[in-house]
Parts: sequence; structure tokens; C-alpha cells
Amino acid sequence: MPKAFQALALAVAVCLSPAQTARGAQDNDYPTLAIADYVFGCMGANGQTRQALEKCSCSIDLIASILPYERYVEAETVMSMRHISGEKSTIFKTEQRLVEAVADLKRAQAESEIRCF
Repeated sequence: MPKAFQALALAVAVCLSPAQTARGAQDNDYPTLAIADYVFGCMGANGQTRQALEKCSCSIDLIASILPYERYVEAETVMSMRHISGEKSTIFKTEQRLVEAVADLKRAQAESEIRCF
């Protein structure tokens, strides 16, 4: 793990009080690893700053309040499978249930953009 990410992880751990951590765990069913993965990716796209940390944390918390974790994983999987070329990816682009899962995630992301950024 790069030193910048190690320092960031330590800063996050120090900044979060046990009450905040417990509250976050009770508010959604997202595992800590999924939340951290989202925040690291978001910060990579938005800057490695304290402000980006706050906005990205807000974003995943809001998404988690809208979508159950299982639906989030389904949508993320479908979105990554759509990048496969050829006939194999067709089902991920046309199956109604999968299209709706992606639409649900995109709506949650749009809401988090409005409210957190």
C-alpha cells in the first residue's frame, strides 16, 4: 500500500470517534472494506485532501442509505461487465432487472453529487 494511503487511513482512523464508527455501522449493511474502497477511489478522482475525504465519505453514506449493499454490488458488477466487448456483455446491457439496478445506483450517485459535492 502506498505511503500516502497508509497515512490517509491512519488519519481517518484518528478522526473518527468510536461513536461515529458505530453509528455508521448501524445505518447500513455495507462492509467497512466496501466503504473504504469507495472512499479511496473517490478521493483518487477528487483529490487527496481532507475536503475530498469528507465529501467522499458523505457520498458513500448517502448511497448506502438509498441502496442496500446487495443491490449496490449487483449494479457495480453489471457496470464492470458492460465493458466486456462482444456478445458476452449483451445480457448486462439488455436484461431489465440489471438495467434497473444500474439506474438505481446512478440515481443514488446523482443524489450524492447534489448533496455532498
